Amino acid sequence: MGIKQVRALTTTLPSVTWIPLARAHSERADQMTAGHRARRATGEKHAIEDFLYDYYGTRPSLMRRWHPGVGTGLSPAPDGLAEHAGWKFYMSYPDGVVTLDQDAFMHARAESVRYIHGLLTATASRPVFSGCFGLHEWAMVYRDTEHRHELPLRLGQAGTDEVVEQHSIRCTHFDAFRFFTPEAVGLNRLQPTRATQVDLDQPGCLHAAMDVHKWAQKLGPAVPGALALDCFALAGEIRLLDMQASPYDLTSYGHPPVKIETAEGKAEYVARQRELARRAAGLRSRLIRVCEALLGADAAAQNREAVAPFNQR
Repeated sequence: MGIKQVRALTTTLPSVTWIPLARAHSERADQMTAGHRARRATGEKHAIEDFLYDYYGTRPSLMRRWHPGVGTGLSPAPDGLAEHAGWKFYMSYPDGVVTLDQDAFMHARAESVRYIHGLLTATASRPVFSGCFGLHEWAMVYRDTEHRHELPLRLGQAGTDEVVEQHSIRCTHFDAFRFFTPEAVGLNRLQPTRATQVDLDQPGCLHAAMDVHKWAQKLGPAVPGALALDCFALAGEIRLLDMQASPYDLTSYGHPPVKIETAEGKAEYVARQRELARRAAGLRSRLIRVCEALLGADAAAQNREAVAPFNQR
């Protein structure tokens, strides 16, 4: 915990305000992760929800920590300093106000902040593309007898392969594309790489939308608690659609399929995809503002200029 003499805050919350906020945040986080924590205790797997924890490395213990965000200080409570004073990347002023130490945070994570800001800015600049129909999940099992989930395929292996072969695959997201089977890789109209992610991520992609949770986690204590949980909640909704539109049979979980192999299923998928993209856009904008608060106006403008060649592609 560092102590600084010069105050650089935009807001200071009294303890009667921030303590209830922190308590409500922890309760909300506990409710959101209750199922996962109960299953973890018994070793039970969940083909839909485990993705949010295993793939994104989500830790319930960290999710329940409420952060006020950049530029907001916490006045001392009646029994002493805010517990944040003992957390990484926090510092306190002589009068006991505790806040995020932006200098320390940026010293450790400036490169990540610039990358996240650039990627989110470039993604937000593009129109929503809704013609993929979630076929990335189908390409992950194409002509393969070993699947990631211990669930039956709705149409069987041959029927699943036929759906892939009857459609044009246009996956823009590297972190989905990298799980395509070898036989499916060449069927994709694009060949995304990590290096081209800023160039290709678009706001209609379910995985790019789910990634608001990923980037909120990467920005850690700089992200206000409510925003962090909103990102996680949306990622959960997106993951459900991702799996409902997949070739897997989710009968055991009580979820009906979105049959993207039919015209009706495609229409349902696109409608839900566009609504989720709309909500993700709002969260993405808020994360961009977090990055800009960390970077400062001049550095944020320079970073926007650096990714400008990628915008609107």
